[in-house]
Amino acid sequence: MVGTRWLGTFIGSLLASLLAFGAGAGSAVAQAKVPVIGIPHDWQMGFPDSFTPVQQHLASLHDLLLVIITLISLFVLALLLYVVFRFHASRNPTPSTITHNTVLEIAWTIIPILILVVIAIPSFRLLYYGDKAPDAAMTVKVTGHQWYWQYEYPDQGNFSVDSRMLAEADRVKQKPDQPRMLAVDNEMVIPANTVIRVIGTGADVMHGWTVWGFGIKKTVIPGRLNEGWIEVPKEGIYFGQCSQICGQDHNYMPIAVKVVSKADFDSWVAEKKKAAGLVPATGPATGLASASTIPTNR
Repeated sequence: MVGTRWLGTFIGSLLASLLAFGAGAGSAVAQAKVPVIGIPHDWQMGFPDSFTPVQQHLASLHDLLLVIITLISLFVLALLLYVVFRFHASRNPTPSTITHNTVLEIAWTIIPILILVVIAIPSFRLLYYGDKAPDAAMTVKVTGHQWYWQYEYPDQGNFSVDSRMLAEADRVKQKPDQPRMLAVDNEMVIPANTVIRVIGTGADVMHGWTVWGFGIKKTVIPGRLNEGWIEVPKEGIYFGQCSQICGQDHNYMPIAVKVVSKADFDSWVAEKKKAAGLVPATGPATGLASASTIPTNR
């Protein structure tokens, strides 16, 4: 009897372990479908990887400016070394009395102007390129609150999603693969390979909606709308943080953007609309109710 009971307990524990392992594997597979991509790494230097066209242009401009400033720094260093060596008191006991040099003065006026023009042209092009969305497929309204984010989808029925940082205990249980103080309960979900217009405002004070690798940093201000756009080709979860000091919990306003396939996005929208009561009920009762609301001609 005891042996039979022990055998039953052992088999039950074994089955429970197998089921738990299967569930864990299933959840791991489900999470693997949307990998965590846009996070900082240890010993990382320079910009994060570029995940949008705007960030790619920003990285190109940065590389151009880095070359220009490096050449200028080397040129100034060479001039300083030459002056120290050539005009040392022991080599030049009688200093020159020349006070003006027309060619030199014209050169050091015109050359910096040309350098600024070279910098200004791609800078202004990039400002206009990232300002307005080119033929946006949909719009997401971002509202900053103290201290969480709200995402509204006006083109999908105007439902909204609140996004708050997960407490550490909840993060470990629900989203252990996501970074500490960056994981949220509800991400901003968008489809991949789609131009998304992002408009932002503040509900109380100014906030800064900034996502690393997206090339977007929008200060959201109460009473006005700021606009930008993103287009992310690769599915995954990307992170950012509020970049405008907005109060005591400013550092607890992470941003998480989940980029999924268009089919998964449509399914997510249908689920959210149903939860918000935006999907009309079906059946004869609905038809009767709808018909009763149609005004009659008089």
